[in-house]
Amino acid sequence: MNIYRDISKLPKIKNAVVTTGSFDGVHIGHQALISRLVKLARSIDGETVLITFYPHVRKVLYPDTAGKDLEMINSQKEKIELLSRTGLDNLVIINFTREFARTSAEEFVRNILSEKLGAKIIVVGYNHYFGHNKEGNYEKLIKLGQELDFEVVEIPKQELEKETVGSSKIRKSLKDGKIMHANAYLDHIFFFDTSFFSGTNALQQLGFKTYSIAIEVGEKLIPPDGIYAIRADINGFNTKGILISDYHQQKTGKGVEVLLFDGVEVEEGQNGKVYIHKELTSNISWNNNDRLKRQIDEMIKISNELIY
Repeated sequence: MNIYRDISKLPKIKNAVVTTGSFDGVHIGHQALISRLVKLARSIDGETVLITFYPHVRKVLYPDTAGKDLEMINSQKEKIELLSRTGLDNLVIINFTREFARTSAEEFVRNILSEKLGAKIIVVGYNHYFGHNKEGNYEKLIKLGQELDFEVVEIPKQELEKETVGSSKIRKSLKDGKIMHANAYLDHIFFFDTSFFSGTNALQQLGFKTYSIAIEVGEKLIPPDGIYAIRADINGFNTKGILISDYHQQKTGKGVEVLLFDGVEVEEGQNGKVYIHKELTSNISWNNNDRLKRQIDEMIKISNELIY
């Protein structure tokens, strides 16, 4: 998958079949739309192009309201990785600014989709709007397509029923600790692409070898405080484990830590992935060391039996 971050340097792409959107989570609905994109491109011996925006539109346009506390299902790096698995040929990441937000729908279509990319087919979801003040829609695209020689394909509502899952619903499931629901909507396991560092003394003193994981504060969504069954992938080595979160309350300053099974030891700063399978408990017994040790021992047992 080719990745372009500068729209002034976009190449003309052979029979480009294009769609746009945030695609946070790259969930089951997104996958359905991309699958259709790929089929259309193959039918005209063309290439797929997905245009996305960074930062998220709401963070730029509504920083004090809708975008203030918006946390993403994926970091930018994670989203790129997930999109690379879908069969896309080209990914265009546009730096979304207030200035760019003033681009009219017609300017966007003429200057970027048609002139720069040479779009032959533009694919939109049902009831799709775009451009400044959401002035662009299917009918406007049809009119411009007749002039600029591109076809417009609108994915019917019934074909995008899975899209109704929506990134917002997935974010809510994650924030509510309903990890299994979120994973089903995503059609993959929610994960952190992260780095591992020494854990806190509080858990080490109880005999647990833990590692703190790096979190992109204010960017990446973190599930609520609790203990979770996880699997970690470190340099291609997979192991089970548990994740212990006290990040939101910060009463203990412990943040987010993982305890890995099988005696796995990780070098300071080692990169890897942590996949969260299920919430095991939302109540952690921080105020009683004996109870905390018993609780973690029990969670280790449950996680070990739960994940295969």
